[in-house]
Amino acid sequence: MQKKLEKIKESIGSSNKLTEEQKSSSFKIIEEWLREDKASGILYKKLVEISKDIEPILIELGLI
Repeated sequence: MQKKLEKIKESIGSSNKLTEEQKSSSFKIIEEWLREDKASGILYKKLVEISKDIEPILIELGLI
């Protein structure tokens, strides 16, 4: 799970479709989830709530 979250974090960080605020919000959620080790399905839903542009990143990584 941690490797997948790190891949998501890297991809979000390099995305040019997300604002810095969206990236920051996403990073905070990912860090929280790394600490709490929550279920990935809920994480993806929370990230997609921040921006619909995150969903294609997750699809590209083969995570959803």
